[in-house]
Amino acid sequence: MSQALEFDLKQVVLQNGTFGPREIDQLIEAISRDYSNFTTLRDAVDELECKTDHSPASQVRLGVCLYLIGRYRLSLDALRLGDGGALAHFYLAKTFIERKNNDEAIKSFQMAQKAGYNPDACQLGLIETHRRKGESQASLDLLNSLSGAVEQTSEYLYQRAATVAVLGGSPTEVVALYERAVESDKSHAGALFGLALENDRRGNDDAAIELYKRAVAQFPTHVGSLINLGLLYEDLGDYERAIACYQRVVDAFPMNERARLFLKDAKASSDMYYDEDAQRKRDRMTQVLNVPVTDFELSVRSRNCLKSMGIKTLGDLCRHSEQELLSSKNFGETSLVEIKEMLTLKGLHLGQMATERPAEEAFEQEALSPDEQAQLMRPVTDLQLSVRARKCMNRLGIQTLGELLRHTPDELLECKNFGVTSLTEVREKLGPMNLRLRGD
Repeated sequence: MSQALEFDLKQVVLQNGTFGPREIDQLIEAISRDYSNFTTLRDAVDELECKTDHSPASQVRLGVCLYLIGRYRLSLDALRLGDGGALAHFYLAKTFIERKNNDEAIKSFQMAQKAGYNPDACQLGLIETHRRKGESQASLDLLNSLSGAVEQTSEYLYQRAATVAVLGGSPTEVVALYERAVESDKSHAGALFGLALENDRRGNDDAAIELYKRAVAQFPTHVGSLINLGLLYEDLGDYERAIACYQRVVDAFPMNERARLFLKDAKASSDMYYDEDAQRKRDRMTQVLNVPVTDFELSVRSRNCLKSMGIKTLGDLCRHSEQELLSSKNFGETSLVEIKEMLTLKGLHLGQMATERPAEEAFEQEALSPDEQAQLMRPVTDLQLSVRARKCMNRLGIQTLGELLRHTPDELLECKNFGVTSLTEVREKLGPMNLRLRGD
């Protein structure tokens, strides 16, 4: 059975018969069912490429197959030598998208539709291209212009979900649209990725992993799903599976720098001794330090004093000394005793984290302008960090830019799975804001 399937796949690529959407779907289905068939496809494409008697039709066949195995530059060259038909224009558009040439992709989708390619597929392609180009409102307008059976297809539902998400729409609506897309087509990699990402952001790791696994089982290779799945495996300490995810991306797309860096980090991490007990203690301490002081039954005077000093959590409190509290207006010995008793219950004491405050006290609100204060209060999510860096922020309880700037590079590097790549990313995001980590 396997040999027959392999033979059929090669024949689809090498034969001179009909080659269109149906045959392309057969190739995709064969590899999604058994990824080892990717090697068969790649070998068949190499054989087809070596032929010297290409007709315009065979150039289109070659171009589409090169697109499927991720050789986008060669795909463009072949498709441009093709017959100029609907299929050639459609896959030129898809290849232009991968090459980040969105303007040419738009032209090619329009030409594909004029040449007779499925109009719904062309319109959905235009919708994705406009969104990738940063023209999400144009995408939404096009979605709203479509009607009929296309509105129930998985691709339409996926494109609407992705567009609503980019436009900052209701997360509930986004999830519902992704779920409907997956119900319509259980193998839609984009919808599976979108739904996995929504679960990932909410900390539903088990659900996210299962959805990412379903997405990476599809073909063509979904890079985002493989990288995010690898990151989740790293969080679980399963470096072998994480490495396999990154390696698969590198195998398919050797020039993907992000995957290559993650692969290098994962291999290095797999060789490191990791003290799980120490990490659990650090995680527990982080959780305790992030407990709001409002969770405790303090006197009105104590609550007001802490509020006036900008002390919101036990961690904030532990960064202050007894003298600093007593110097606050209306904060007396009675309040001090009350605060110390509260900290003792949690195994903490005043001043134990005083060394974590910047020596130059860059965060003294009195020394900052209103605009600077507002900038430090911005949520760290505004940096739009990668999944790996974002998870480190969560582990350290970092919610605002001000809290991030209190940390040194070494403190961030001590966080599990936070490596030099993530540190570079954080610095690059802070740079345009004229912000730096403590000690930088």
